[in-house]
Amino acid sequence: MMKSLVSILTLCFLGIVGTEAAGRNLKDVISLPSQRFQQPYRTGYHFQPPSNWMNDPNGPMLYEGVYHFFYQYNPYAATFGDLILWGHAVSYDLVNWIHLDPAIYPTHEADSKSCWSGSATILPGNIPMMLYTGSDSQSRQVQDLAWPKNLSDPFLREWVKYENNPIITPPEGVKDDCFRDPSTAWKGPDGVWRMVVGADRDNDGMAFLYQSTDFKNWKRHEQPLSSAEDTGTWECPDFYPVPLNSTNGLDTSTYSGSVMHVMKAGFEGHDWYTIGTYSPVSENFLPQNGLRLSGSKLDLRYDYGNFYASKSFFDDSKNRRVLWGWIPESDSQEDDIEKGWAGLQSFPRAVWIDRSGKQLIQWPVEEIETLRENEVKLENKKLDSACPVYEIQGITASQADVTVSFKLEGLTIADTEDLDTTSVDPQALCTERGASSKGAFGPFGLLAMASKDRKEQTAIFFRVFYDQKIKRYAVLMCSDLSRSTIRSNIDTTSYGAFVDIDLQNNNEISLRNLIDRSIIESFGAEGKTCITSRVYPKFAYNEDAHLFAFNNGTRSVTISKMSAWSMKDAEFVIDQTEKSAV
Repeated sequence: MMKSLVSILTLCFLGIVGTEAAGRNLKDVISLPSQRFQQPYRTGYHFQPPSNWMNDPNGPMLYEGVYHFFYQYNPYAATFGDLILWGHAVSYDLVNWIHLDPAIYPTHEADSKSCWSGSATILPGNIPMMLYTGSDSQSRQVQDLAWPKNLSDPFLREWVKYENNPIITPPEGVKDDCFRDPSTAWKGPDGVWRMVVGADRDNDGMAFLYQSTDFKNWKRHEQPLSSAEDTGTWECPDFYPVPLNSTNGLDTSTYSGSVMHVMKAGFEGHDWYTIGTYSPVSENFLPQNGLRLSGSKLDLRYDYGNFYASKSFFDDSKNRRVLWGWIPESDSQEDDIEKGWAGLQSFPRAVWIDRSGKQLIQWPVEEIETLRENEVKLENKKLDSACPVYEIQGITASQADVTVSFKLEGLTIADTEDLDTTSVDPQALCTERGASSKGAFGPFGLLAMASKDRKEQTAIFFRVFYDQKIKRYAVLMCSDLSRSTIRSNIDTTSYGAFVDIDLQNNNEISLRNLIDRSIIESFGAEGKTCITSRVYPKFAYNEDAHLFAFNNGTRSVTISKMSAWSMKDAEFVIDQTEKSAV
């Protein structure tokens, strides 16, 4: 099985390989050529394998100065398949990547049908351990354990499975196919390891808590660590500490009085989270707000767009927590088969808690700035009825990093649209009042991946309301995909969320967009609200893509400052080092 899978993966890689990497001090690697013109939707700096299907991020970690990224991968096709294994890549900077052979693949009864999602834990002595879900010969979802074969290899090319897998089987009352995705483990003050596994009972989603003293024998705690009614199976749960009043990250086993904990769960196609307090003594997690699907502005999500199955890890080299998320395709399965690939990863994001202690902040890791070139700046540009649209020129609009701050001139309650924010779904509101729906303060923002005539455009914008009930301005952030393409069979669902920003004391709103051919990651108000979109324009790609700032409101808005950069391609190479005999 191993040799056949590795051979197939290597052939898939070599099928699109170009000349040997030049100017790099890397042994036995070959470079991947740009597919900009042959494949206009293939990205330049977002992670994806050379071909075939990719979904969930798995087990990201830092080991001996090397970042490791694993992912759910189908080596046979550009669609989800009957056999899924762990793809593997390494990096020194989270930007440029070396593709390796698969790390974990079906070999034993406990994972004979697939190796599904899981997480990495670094044990004392700097020993990585992988907890992952196996689909066994009976199609049960069981939890398995693996570790590196050779700790002296910083790339960790080979992995050994625990001979007594599975270490955990579905508990009573849980369906065999509703028990998966073990989290990174944490050690309590008592020296006992803990981790959670996603599941559901009678459609009530939950994170089962397990404990172990040796990392091999695990016992389930009598109560789940967290749960929510009618949410279905929780997928890819994540549980980690965040320090108050700091942008730093923390090791998963950190406890103190100035630390809160984040519980994240994936269900209904979104990653939801809540912040609360955790006691390892009582094994009690008390959330500020429960996880729920009400659609109100109080619900917290990592990303309000096309983003799922995320996984985070603590980067101790820079004292930060780093988050990855799977970005699925929004075109048709037939399109994916024709392209020969499907699935992206978000650009890695640093995550920390906001000063309010009520939500998380996300921001692209600083290493992304190494790809910037050809900066264009703009200051004090007014957008009003005389000049509602302004083209941002001088950059490669299809592959860019754009930061802009909008100043609302003369903001008053009397001139602002009324809205009861407690009774509205922000995504539905973005659909109802898109970029072409004129308001007072808004819509204003950017038109990305736009054709010259703007018949194709993706509008990322803000719209300001006033909520009379709470006596506060409300800022709606939208990604309007309704005109993103004239192609058919493309999902052009619009996305939206409210941004927690106090306009009474600060009348500026910031927006950052990472644009990369078929993906746009948008960060509102310095990362308080994030929306990721996939776009597939028929005409507005490569050199024919344009970028505009716009204001379709009746009140003027000023771009107080803007910086935009073209983004270079990240380097993606393929490791050709032979594995040792297995």
